[in-house]
Amino acid sequence: MRNLSGIKWILILTAGLLLAGCGPRGPQGPQQKPAEVGVVTIQTERVVLTRELPGRTTAFRMSDIRPQVSGLILKRVFEEGALVQAGDVLYQIDPAQYQAAYDQAKAAVAMIEANLPAVRLREERFKQLIASNAVSLQDYDNTLAVLRQTEAQLESGKAALEAARINLSYTPIKAPISGRTGRSSVTEGAMVTAYQPVPLATVQQLDPIYVDVSQSTAELLRLQKYMTDGKLSSESASRNKVTIILEDGTPYSLEGTLEFRDITVNPATGSVILRITVPNPDSVLLPGMFVRAVLEEGVIEQAIMVPQPGVSRDQKGMPFAWVVDESGNAAIRMLTVERAIRDKWLVSSGLAAGDRVIVEGMQRMRPGIPVTVTAAKVD
Repeated sequence: MRNLSGIKWILILTAGLLLAGCGPRGPQGPQQKPAEVGVVTIQTERVVLTRELPGRTTAFRMSDIRPQVSGLILKRVFEEGALVQAGDVLYQIDPAQYQAAYDQAKAAVAMIEANLPAVRLREERFKQLIASNAVSLQDYDNTLAVLRQTEAQLESGKAALEAARINLSYTPIKAPISGRTGRSSVTEGAMVTAYQPVPLATVQQLDPIYVDVSQSTAELLRLQKYMTDGKLSSESASRNKVTIILEDGTPYSLEGTLEFRDITVNPATGSVILRITVPNPDSVLLPGMFVRAVLEEGVIEQAIMVPQPGVSRDQKGMPFAWVVDESGNAAIRMLTVERAIRDKWLVSSGLAAGDRVIVEGMQRMRPGIPVTVTAAKVD
């Protein structure tokens, strides 16, 4: 009985303690303060869109020097790497045989010209005598045939003389264009043949010089669509101006001009070639150099630009931004991002002018929590 009485008091005491724990509690601790965040208020701005495309330089004009007659190279007149003008002599082929052929053709023409007056006089006399039947018609026909044959021989001789003169004029090999010469593939004493496949040298005009860059057709179609939809506007005065970036990353001092866009798409790369003309007075640009061209694509008059720290990505890689809504709470906005321009993102949808984008204090951000707003310091 004593044990049952002790257990009874223990149960009563335990129940009392439980009831005391379920009663009203004392004063609660301080509530959590709103998160402090730095925001940037979005404003529309005018943005000039540019695109940097890789390319290579190409000579403005290039001529492979090949002989047009066969013979022995007597001398090379130019210095390798020198600047030559159109018409300057580069090589001299031995002209002896071509001079002899020219003299022979000239003598043949002179011989025919000497015989022609007598043949003409004979034809005129027979023509007068045939009226009085002093000569037969057959004799006159024979004389006329001799005249026609002599005249034809004269024309053939003149043609042969002209061919000999042309061949003789080809013995000095001249530069067809002005430019800078490359290395010579032959020296004095070498035998060359007419129109041989291996050029003797190459002359290239380097001022101005071409820069050929490739642009994907997908990018081209996108720009055309933006122009049609009115998202982009063009400034014809500056759109054809191109900035050239050299291989070491330094900008070239002179601007280029976009000349034309090729009309044929390369099926292997799905791109078209853009040709740019660049002044090159100091021969800084050489054929075959890798460069980058910065082209203006168009202008967006009211673009939405967001500092890069204000754009995050979810687990699927989709861009979003934290914004402060009208209630002063944090909210998520999914974005459509076009491209990075310097330290900002160009946003085409998801934000509007006046939105407050959080760029600082996003470490413990959750949707719907209250925030305290301060202006962020963004360069």
